[in-house]
Formats: sequence, C-alpha cells, structure tokens
Amino acid sequence: MTKLIVDGIEVDVPADYTLLQACEAAGNEIPRFCFHERLSIAGNCRMCLVELVGSPKPVASCAWAVRDCRPGPNGEPPVVNTRTPMVKKAREGVMEFLLINHPLDCPICDQGGECDLQDQAMAYGVDTSRYWENKRAVEDKYIGVLVKTSMNRCIHCTRCVRFVTEVAGVPELGAIGRGEDMEITTYLEGAMTSELQGNVVDLCPVGALTSKPYAFAARPWELNKTESVDVMDAVGSAIRIDTRGREVMRILPRVNEDVNEEWISDKTRHVVDGLRSQRLDTPYIREAGRLRPATWSEAFTLISIRIKDARPNRIGAIAGDLCAVEEMFALKDLMTRIGSKNLDARQRGSMIDPRWGRALYTFNATIAGIEKAGAALIVGTNPRHEAAILNTRLRKRWRMGQFPVALIGDRADLTYPYHYLGAGPDSLAEIAAGKGDYADILKAAERPLLILGAGALARNDGPRVASLAARAALKIGAVKDGWNGFCVLHSAASRVGALDIGFVPGEGGQTAVQMADSGNADMLVLLGADEIDVAPGAFVVYIGTHGDAGAHRADVILPGAAYPEKSGIYVNTEGRVQMAARAAFPPGDAREDWAILRALSEHLGHKLGYDSLAQLRQALFAAHPHLMRIDRIEPSDSGDIRRMADVDGAPDKTPFAPVIEDFYLTNPIARASAVMAECSAIAEGRRNLTAAE
Repeated sequence: MTKLIVDGIEVDVPADYTLLQACEAAGNEIPRFCFHERLSIAGNCRMCLVELVGSPKPVASCAWAVRDCRPGPNGEPPVVNTRTPMVKKAREGVMEFLLINHPLDCPICDQGGECDLQDQAMAYGVDTSRYWENKRAVEDKYIGVLVKTSMNRCIHCTRCVRFVTEVAGVPELGAIGRGEDMEITTYLEGAMTSELQGNVVDLCPVGALTSKPYAFAARPWELNKTESVDVMDAVGSAIRIDTRGREVMRILPRVNEDVNEEWISDKTRHVVDGLRSQRLDTPYIREAGRLRPATWSEAFTLISIRIKDARPNRIGAIAGDLCAVEEMFALKDLMTRIGSKNLDARQRGSMIDPRWGRALYTFNATIAGIEKAGAALIVGTNPRHEAAILNTRLRKRWRMGQFPVALIGDRADLTYPYHYLGAGPDSLAEIAAGKGDYADILKAAERPLLILGAGALARNDGPRVASLAARAALKIGAVKDGWNGFCVLHSAASRVGALDIGFVPGEGGQTAVQMADSGNADMLVLLGADEIDVAPGAFVVYIGTHGDAGAHRADVILPGAAYPEKSGIYVNTEGRVQMAARAAFPPGDAREDWAILRALSEHLGHKLGYDSLAQLRQALFAAHPHLMRIDRIEPSDSGDIRRMADVDGAPDKTPFAPVIEDFYLTNPIARASAVMAECSAIAEGRRNLTAAE
C-alpha cells in the first residue's frame, strides 16, 4: 500500500491504482469522459485533471499511476489537490474546448437527462463561451439497426472503440482522420455484428451513440424503474426494466460483479418490442380446426372433460425455457395429484438428470471464477451464442494472459483464439485418456476448466458423454480440493431451476421427446414450451404469452404472463438463485401462470393448496430450502462427478451439434420482435457472405 494525501486527507491505496482511483478512494469525485473502469486507459479527454504538488502543470489523474508519484523533499507522502483554483480553471478550460464543436442539441437529444456532458458542464463548466466560429459538421454513420449515430456530438473519448475491441472482441469501430477531421466509424460504414454492440450506447458519455429502437420513445424521468434478472439465456444477467404505465419501454444492465459485470447482450436489451407483438390476451378453444376466443370458464371446462377421459399415464406436461420455478413447481404438484409421472423441462432432448447430482448440471467454477482459471476446454457448445456474457468473461481471462483454450465441437468464432481438437466424443476420449499435447497443457494448468455445453448432452448417449466428460475433468485435474472446474453451460433460463425441483420424468415416465411423438400421449400441457414439435393426436393445452409454435399446435390456449409481468425465481447456470420482479402487468385477460394452474386445479377437482404467491413459495421452500437463499449458490458435491466417471459405456462418434442456430431468435419473445428479426437477417447475410467466400 502507498500513502497519499488527497485534499488534506491521508489515504492508503495499492501502488497500481491511478490517481483518479486514489482520489475517489478518499471520497472525492473526479469528472471523466474517456476513463472507464473496465476499459484500457486512453487519457484523451483531460477532464480528470488534478494538481499534483511538485508538478509544473495539472496531470491527467486517469493515466498517472500512484507508484509514479514522487515523495516530498523530506520523504513525506505525495500531495494531490482536486479543488484548488488551478484545478477549477483547468477543468473549465477543458469543458470549454469540448463545447466548442458540440451542437446545442440538448432539447432534442435522446441522451437528455442521462448525459454525462450535461451533468459535468453544469458542475465543472462556465456559463459563457468565448468562441464564435462555426462548429464542425460530421455526417451521421450507419452502423446497424441497434445503434443510432449523431456524430456531430462525438467528443472522441473512444470508449466505444475500446469496448468493441477489448470486451466484445469484434473490432468493428475505429477512428479515421486526425485532429478536427477525426471521426469514429465502422469499416466502410457497415453494420456492427457483435452480440454486445448495444453496450456502446451505455458507454457513450454524450448523445453521439443512442439506442435506435428506443429513439424518441420516452424521457428517463417519465419511467418507473424495476430491478430484475434476464431470462434470454441461462446466465441471469442483472437488468433494470423501465416502464411507462403498463408498457415496458426499455431494458438496461445493472452492475453485478459476480454475473454480468455491467454488460448485457443485444437480445436482452432489444427484445422489448417482442413483448408487445403477437401477444395472447384471451383464452382460445379450437373448434372445427380453427381457434376461437373463449372465456376462462369455457376453456377450463373443456380441459376438465378431456383430462377425465384420459388415463393418468397418458397425460404429460412440458415446461419451456422461460418458466419461473414457482409455476413449474405448481404444474408438477398438479400433475402429481392427477397421478401422472410424465414431466419434463428438457425440450431439446437433453438427457441430463438431477439424479446424477447437482455438480453434474451446474457451472461449478462460477462465472466470476473463470478469472481464476488457468486453461479451458470447451465441449459441445458455442458460448458466444449460448451465453454471450459468459463468453466475455472467457475473453477477459484470455486477455489477462496465460490462458490456453481448446474447443471440441462445431467450429465457431469465439472472439479469442483456441486450439481446435475435433468435432465429437472421440476427441474428448483422448483428453480423458491423457493423450495429446493439449491434455498435457490442461494437466499443467493450475486450475483448468472443462465447460460442457447443452449440445453435448442433447443426444441419446448424453449420459455416456457426461461420464466421459467427468473422466476427462478428473484426468486433467479440474476437480480437486479447493477447485471444481467441471462446468455445465445451459442455454435455457428455466433449466437449472427445473432440475432442482425434479421437473423430470418419474419412474416409468416419458421424456419430452417421447411425449411429443405420435401416439404416446392423449393430453399434453405445454407451459411456455415452443421449442418442441408435438405430433398430431394429443390434445394440447398451451399456457404461454405469444402466438408461437406452441399456440399454433394447441387445442386450448390459456394466456400467461411474460417475465417482466410476474415475480418469479430463476436459477442461473451456475446454480445462483435469483429473483425477478414484476415491472408491468400482462395484457387483456392474461394471468400469471401459477394463478392459471391454481384456478385450473379447482376445476379438475385437485385443488392446489395455495391461494397466493407467498403461500406457493412457502410450499416451494419447504420442499427445496435452498431456493429461499436469493443470490446464493448452493455448494455442490464433487463426489457426484467422481461417481459419474465410473459409469461404463462409450458414446457414439457423432459430432456435437450446436443447440442454437440463430442467436437472435431463440424464444417466442425474440421471434415476435421486429428488431431481433432485422438483426438475424444481418447476421444471416454475414454468414452467407462468409460461405460464398
């Protein structure tokens, strides 16, 4: 630790701190535009000038390290002043220069109310300008469907350039020209293709980069803000949902160092318009091959008649990717009372089973733990598409150095280099046998990771693949005292929660794939399940939010609530219990899913024992106590992995296939979004161009 005196206050800070960080540790706010805690230091805005006693001129505190400060003549600590007349005049001068070319767009700028330049001009600027020359003009650039440009406002802080290069790993933004002619643009003004490009809007300290889908929709002071969690993937990113009245206007990231830091994917951010399109707002009944609107009583009566005509072993339930734990628990409770064991939440055919043990279906190293890893082996997954935010952690660890990465499965651009070992289980078998150069690299690493994706388990030989992966993890030393690097990466927000409560077939029950096959079921309840094709024959009840695949197949539709319209518990891929809060209300006659199941149970003569969400959670917590510990990860037993490694049998040699073909269209909300459709079209065009080349 190094001693400093900041505005008369003595502080001890690490030697690798910058003066800006040291000043803030002493409780002094330092203005800045170019500096950002998660990006490299540019030192080009000069707004953070402070007085370092002994220096002939003010210094940029963001670019001056504490270790570079010289002690006083008698060995006294360096002295830094942040409120002297010299500092005040320097900051006023910098602000004056910044505003020379900045247009007076404040009344019509989308950044109004959330603009760093506005705030800092009020706090550190002056009320007059000495410049009367014409302002420079810069043409607005087209950089895609998500980011709107007003480049006259750009102050060249380069935050956006550093983000896409360092964090996103897709260096599509850069600066051309010099001095007054400098401009930020993409190569040939092409569309950005990163799945994280929307974060540059949050980073931009002025209104040069704003959200194109949200443009001129609302002002920040009009919005109600609700803290929640994302369900577009299994990472569980911390988000803030902004609403006006009953309508969700936008979604922004919240800081959560353990999960998403302060980034979110573009699908998380811009799926908002999908919440308003193709919504189900009233029950429907299929008559003569056509769906007609109905009352809740009519729908429940028809369901009651069909259930009484069906045998319990011919009734099944499938839960979708966006379901909260409470509604799955209620559905399991109802199916148990009916006498059916046909339950499943693994729509894409995953063979993962909670009976293997929790260590076999969670990301045991944790997302933040990736930064402690020494090497990584990625098996049967494309983390850039299945968990874009988790992929940024892998890239962050790679940028820290000494982090070899290998991939077994479908080749993909992961934004960081990797060794390609093969496409299928035979390559994983070589690692498990300790063969090959990369096996030696993994064994030499202090804390290796083995990341097993959903694509490796969504096969008939899934248990044998899991056993082989467990043997490989033990062989390379990924499972040892103080470290569990055996990590399963899910792509569905509901998956770990469903496995935790045992929403899988009971003894003699059918899997989702079996239930969906022709002739295996007389009646199916689809709880937001849209990623599975149900063969003709079964009577299908669909509880969901959008007119997607499940609703098209349904005989009865019961309109449910989307994730911003209900309070619910989700468990992310690392096993972290998270609470999503209700920010809006469902449209029309739609109801929360658990309430629909409670009302339906009474019509069926199997009344569920809870009349409120609080009572439902009491029953849930009594059955699964770990779910009451919000934002906690229940420790798993590494012995589960050792027991799985003892399972005999070799998997097929079929290559691992990705579970996500299109990052932007993975669920009903995303498929209802016009913005996501446009992003998908651009991404598809990029893939076609690459293929042609």
